[in-house]
Amino acid sequence: MTDQPTRRQARPTFTEQEALDFHSNGRPGKLEIVPTKPMATQRDLSLAYSPGVAVPVLAIADDPSRAYDYTARGNLVAVISNGTAILGLGDLGALASKPVMEGKSVLFKRFADVDSIDLEVDTKDPDALINAVRYLGPSFGGINLEDIKAPECFVIEERLSELMDIPVFHDDQHGTAIIAAAGMLNAMQMTGRDPKTTKLVVNGAGAAGIACVELIKAMGFAPENVILCDTKGVIYQGRQEGMNQWKSAHAAKTDARTLEDAFVGADAVMGLSAKGAFTAEMIRSMAPNPIIFAMANPDPEVTPEEVHAIRDDAIVATGRSDYPNQVNNVLGFPYIFRGALDVRATRINMEMKIAAVEALAALAREDVPDAVAAAYQGSRPRFGREYIIPVPFDPRLIHTVPPAVAKAAMDTGVARRPIVDMQRYRNELSARRDPVAGVLQGVFERVRRQPKRVVFAEGEEEQVIRAAVSFVNQGLGTAVLVGREELVRAAATSAGIELDGREGIEIHNSRLSDRNPAYAQFLYNKLQRKGYLLRDCQRLVNNDRNYFGAAMVAMGDADAIVTGVTRNYAQALSDVRHVLDTKPGHRVMGLSMVLSRGHMTLVADTAIAEMPTATELADIAVQAANAARRLGHEPRVAMLSFSTFGQPEGERSAQMREAVRILDQRHVDFEYEGEMAADVALDPDLMKQFPFSRLKGPANVLVMPAIHSAAISTKLLEQLGGATVIGPLIVGLDRAVQIAPLGARDSEIVNMAALAALNVGG
Repeated sequence: MTDQPTRRQARPTFTEQEALDFHSNGRPGKLEIVPTKPMATQRDLSLAYSPGVAVPVLAIADDPSRAYDYTARGNLVAVISNGTAILGLGDLGALASKPVMEGKSVLFKRFADVDSIDLEVDTKDPDALINAVRYLGPSFGGINLEDIKAPECFVIEERLSELMDIPVFHDDQHGTAIIAAAGMLNAMQMTGRDPKTTKLVVNGAGAAGIACVELIKAMGFAPENVILCDTKGVIYQGRQEGMNQWKSAHAAKTDARTLEDAFVGADAVMGLSAKGAFTAEMIRSMAPNPIIFAMANPDPEVTPEEVHAIRDDAIVATGRSDYPNQVNNVLGFPYIFRGALDVRATRINMEMKIAAVEALAALAREDVPDAVAAAYQGSRPRFGREYIIPVPFDPRLIHTVPPAVAKAAMDTGVARRPIVDMQRYRNELSARRDPVAGVLQGVFERVRRQPKRVVFAEGEEEQVIRAAVSFVNQGLGTAVLVGREELVRAAATSAGIELDGREGIEIHNSRLSDRNPAYAQFLYNKLQRKGYLLRDCQRLVNNDRNYFGAAMVAMGDADAIVTGVTRNYAQALSDVRHVLDTKPGHRVMGLSMVLSRGHMTLVADTAIAEMPTATELADIAVQAANAARRLGHEPRVAMLSFSTFGQPEGERSAQMREAVRILDQRHVDFEYEGEMAADVALDPDLMKQFPFSRLKGPANVLVMPAIHSAAISTKLLEQLGGATVIGPLIVGLDRAVQIAPLGARDSEIVNMAALAALNVGG
């Protein structure tokens, strides 16, 4: 078992010096504290500290629950250790544990946006540690105990849980147990086993071993079928040597006395012990289709190669990243605390742990998105004997596990702030990890209210099929895959996607469709005076999926089309423009969505008009403002230039001034101003130097003077500024079309399909 979110296909290799350099380069350590409020002016400081801070102080004194509203407590976890059981290194002391605890804090932030502070307590006395921690409750929303040896860790966790009104969680125990139990559920499903009749052996009676036994029994395993072993053999009823109250609670009524005895006929084993503890003879003695979880750290009790050399029917999991089925604690603790914190839970109880187990197990059975394959060097895990546990970089963990934990907390009465709208909560969780999800969740909600029929033009591509399935699963509408049915189904099968019987997915072969004559005639009517014969149009409809899909939309057989995965942007746009017309009174333009620091800014025109005239710039401003409204934002349009209100002079700035005059004459119903430099448009303090400006706040629509400035600026923002850029979105056609980036991932395709379904460019 491990907390290290490493790549599954290749165990990282590094020298000791490289590890030391990593932790020492630049600012030593792995953490820093960054303010969340502005600290730029004297007024800011007065609000942050004296005298302004007195107001929330008095509010909290009057109502302690307001601490969650006015301080960071509700998103702050303490990672606490005394260093008596550091990873696989043993008792090296509190100070030596600090790099590990800092690392734990980093993982909290990286995976679940939970702020965390590491606290190393220099005592081996359980009572002293308890007394040191119990009084920290007002500072934190939760306590994560780490690397504290057994059996003291049991006492410390139990006492602190009784004394404190916030969650106390010893991850070495429960984190390992939760991840292992999730994998065990899936392995049992795969081998057709029932928890009530499955014989399980757990080797290792330390913190993790005891926790695994307790959780497994709580999930329905029959106590008489679970045998716990330690270094002295089976823990059986009546045994005296090496016993304590936690071992005694799980003493089995059995004739088995050695680990070898316990293995005979066992369906499953969990190892939390030491390298080499499982022998070849033990593996041979197990029942058919055995489940072997060898989780000793850093080297397993037996390696997968050793198991498979003995028998070919075993399912094997380890704690190592270079083998399939890694039991990795990072799948659990960030998300468990996320859910507990968000409902202000008083504790993490057994029901919340079981909810996490079931959520993780269910996630492993789902199709894996492109983001996971990209994180693991293109290898796409698929539910089966070598993929029974999700992988750490799966972006769906953030919106899968916390809601399950939060719901269990509410159902069992330990939540102090219930979540009313669980779907909205899932959307908010997605936004914590993915800025695109945060901005687009409103788009998705609006499409769900009026689901659309969307053509996915490149239906034979694996990522397009996954995107279509995701589109349907999210309730966005019907997905029409264009392609040869046998190739679409073959690609789906290769990706582990079952299309048969799946509602909302259609496959249309452009060559065989009975609508071809109508589409060809429609296209001929449009192109006959541009040198095209009827047979040319028939050939285009038959052979080119962009023409076929666009014709479906043009003739009302679908609401929107998304394409672009296999063709460059200009070619895809040219294809659909042969079929679809420009909307009357509009011009076709490209509009890019720039997502940065939680805000969305639209930039136009980033695709079509190379050197727009003043009239064209005014048209672009109007259409971009309309698109902003369709996305749910009240537009504030800045007509950008290198100059601001006449200084310095230039040809393109004169075009921008003229465009503003044209907007004045049109009496448009949105805020606009220009010409102005980008910093003035976006910085309220700079804007104050021009009190005559009509913008009442920072601009959210930027109209660029030419396509080169638009394209260059958006690409620079993405590469150097850390922004996320979506688009260019197509605006101005009379039907809904969006073009995904060449080689786009499934999530990007779904986003573009949703924007097409909303007809953001119409």
